[in-house]
Amino acid sequence: MREYQRKQLLERVNKEGATIGADIPDRIEVQGEEIDLREFVFEIKRRDTVPEGERERVERAKRNLRRERLERLERIEENRVDFETGEELAASIIGIDRALDALDSLRSPGVETEVRKQETMDRKRWMSFLKKALGHEDASGSKRGGY
Repeated sequence: MREYQRKQLLERVNKEGATIGADIPDRIEVQGEEIDLREFVFEIKRRDTVPEGERERVERAKRNLRRERLERLERIEENRVDFETGEELAASIIGIDRALDALDSLRSPGVETEVRKQETMDRKRWMSFLKKALGHEDASGSKRGGY
């Protein structure tokens, strides 16, 4: 592969927004094991949140996908492949990135609960501030003027 071709492939893979419109591969070999990647991602995404029992499985999949992405990227960076193979690797890297984006966007129930608590506390602080600012409460928190 020529140097300019290698640089083109690396630029394509590292371009911001490269995953926009990209498809998650149906099947992919990750760390020597064939995985139905698209099916796995859609199965997990259907739930919107990662159930307690699935969290470790999802985290392990994300680690393996990141490792596989890095190995494929290094093959291009070190110019160990011809251009045609490099194009295939670049497309697969973008597909892996798309799958990782989908998996990273999932929420854990614990995080969801914490976010709701934080929003509730923020609302209470805001209401307290507004009441004080509008003169409906004095600094001690007691109501004024029969309100």
